[in-house]
Amino acid sequence: MRVDIVSIFPEYFAPLDLSLIGKARASGTLRLAVHDLRTWTHDVHRTVDDTPYGGGPGMVMRPEPWGEALDALAPDELSPDGHTLPRLVVPSPAGVPFTQALAHELAAESHLLFACGRYEGIDQRVLDHAATRMRVTEVSLGDYVLFGGEVAVLVILEAVTRLLPGVLGNAGSLDEESHAHGLLEAPMYTKPATWRGHEVPEVLRSGDHGRIARWRRDEALLRTAARRPDMIAAVPPESLDKKDRAALDRGGFQPPAGDVAK
Repeated sequence: MRVDIVSIFPEYFAPLDLSLIGKARASGTLRLAVHDLRTWTHDVHRTVDDTPYGGGPGMVMRPEPWGEALDALAPDELSPDGHTLPRLVVPSPAGVPFTQALAHELAAESHLLFACGRYEGIDQRVLDHAATRMRVTEVSLGDYVLFGGEVAVLVILEAVTRLLPGVLGNAGSLDEESHAHGLLEAPMYTKPATWRGHEVPEVLRSGDHGRIARWRRDEALLRTAARRPDMIAAVPPESLDKKDRAALDRGGFQPPAGDVAK
């Protein structure tokens, strides 16, 4: 996957040389480049912002440097290797929620271009013009506001990169983690069996893989119902069997109404 990031603070992305993302870059799985937006300014002060039309507090990022940056990194003509236009991802409080499903969708792209806004955001005309020639997705991490898009890009890129083939040593872990099947993951434990008076659940030490699988399923259902009622409400009723419903009932939670899975 090719990834380009445009920011006025390129130093923010030094952590992308660390851990598994750093290994993905070293192996060529992730071809990542960070670009300073001020490269595309032409005045002595390297200006990237101005006051908003209509008045109001704060500053807005000017369209000219952003337009030149996108023209350079996503030219209309195909590159010699036939590379197509990227998908432009713009972190914004006004964007669609970032979910595991969206992470999978972005991981399937061959080229992502991230635009990190600052101040009151990027002049809307930049995104409107970009949308005439490439796909544009504004993404929100949650219902809060950050100083800029850099932190959001780090989060999105980590979630996406770990889904790329070969990045995780054990790809099977992707199938059991939180949000993989619409549920939160069950609690996890390791050695020692007793720590500060707290015991690892007996079932996990039993060696009975059937019981362990059932326990993990029950705990995932109960944890999701307790912490994310919105998620448990969205679980397809037909995906819950009698044991699933019994677990929720024992925990004092109402299972979604619908047919019981066979």
